[in-house]
Amino acid sequence: MPTSINPATGQTLAEYPPMSPAEIKQAIAAADRAFLHWRRTAFAERATLTRALAGLLRERAGVLAELMAQEMGKPVTAGVAEIEKCALACDYYAEHAEGFLADQVVATDAARSYVTHQPLGVVLAIMPWNFPFWQVLRFAAPTLMAGNVAVLKHAGNVTGCALAIEAAFREAGFPHGVFTTLLADGAQARAAIRHPKVRAVSLTGSTLAGRDVARVAGARLKKTVLELGGSDPYLILEDADLEQAAVICAKARLVNSGQSCIAAKRFIVVAPVREEFEQLLVAQMAAARMGDPQDPETDVGPQARHDLRDALHDQVTRSIAKGARLLLGGQVPEGPGAYYPPTVLTSVAKGMPAWSEELFGPVAAVIPARNERAAIQIANSSVFGLGAAVFTLDRDRGERIAATELEAGSCFVNTFVRSDPRLPFGGIKESGYGRELGRAGILEFVNQKTVFLA
Repeated sequence: MPTSINPATGQTLAEYPPMSPAEIKQAIAAADRAFLHWRRTAFAERATLTRALAGLLRERAGVLAELMAQEMGKPVTAGVAEIEKCALACDYYAEHAEGFLADQVVATDAARSYVTHQPLGVVLAIMPWNFPFWQVLRFAAPTLMAGNVAVLKHAGNVTGCALAIEAAFREAGFPHGVFTTLLADGAQARAAIRHPKVRAVSLTGSTLAGRDVARVAGARLKKTVLELGGSDPYLILEDADLEQAAVICAKARLVNSGQSCIAAKRFIVVAPVREEFEQLLVAQMAAARMGDPQDPETDVGPQARHDLRDALHDQVTRSIAKGARLLLGGQVPEGPGAYYPPTVLTSVAKGMPAWSEELFGPVAAVIPARNERAAIQIANSSVFGLGAAVFTLDRDRGERIAATELEAGSCFVNTFVRSDPRLPFGGIKESGYGRELGRAGILEFVNQKTVFLA
């Protein structure tokens, strides 16, 4: 049964009766019926509703941030920022979707030939708990503006957020069935993928979940977009502004209390500046305030669930047992709540969890490198390829490394990795495939159809 538990207190907030298999089939059928009308609505009508949704989100940002704080421990200031980002994505696609999907005339031997972009139908979204509004809206805004309809299977611990999203679409004026939330478990999600009216699937989640979804969808030749795990490397070169880099790296490691696929995770530091950077990073991490997520002064809230906190601590202790040195944190605090303190490990090497696994929490792993070439090799040795960053005062050097050397879907120079509605976002290798956001994101779930007139 989907259950919401406050990770700061351990208190059960609500239990939600799951939908029956028959109810899920009915919901998908209703979505398909809605698609027959929605696909023929004008872009202007879709844009009006999408802008109304953006306005509604902004009006309720404080309330929705409180809901996220209660269900998964996100500090309320971060929650308000998340809602604003959702609204920006809605506004962006409301403005640009028609242009992105305009017919493209191609000169051939035809009297007229062009590519038109047609919606696919029902698109199933399977989303995680860590950004419970953003990850849904960054999918839904372009998908619905393209003329598709969306069915959401959200993580069980943020069911309240899932229902609030559906309510917001409804109150913004979207027709019944255009956006639907399913209260379903993993087995029911697989059944939904198999449903003949579901045309495509978007998943944000773990690599393991991605393999499962790809297998089920692939058996039925259904399009998938997978945004999976990451272990983003941040390269600190000898000519970096170390004080600035430490501020940015700590912020990037602690975003969403460390629970982000594109949070900085591996800090690969060249030998001449390693010790100085470690001292600066530890100072920045230690200054972050851990506490009640509903307190506006809190920087780091609890982890979303106790089992996730315990798994993170196990990764830390196993890394230390294999030779990593603990510079900060690393102890489970006493008292209620799934809290884990900002933690810094150094001397991280091959064979340690902190080297090869994704640390989904506020734990920074410092990895020494001899020089630039070694740092790039270490960065690319990961099975993941979601984001990466490089810090250097030589702008041309940084751009060269970011553009041609690092194996990742997004590479940033002298700042932290983040998604932006205007730019495509996604990964390579075991971080998944396909793109969200930008023009590329809206093209993922349309039929790019060739039309040829003799």
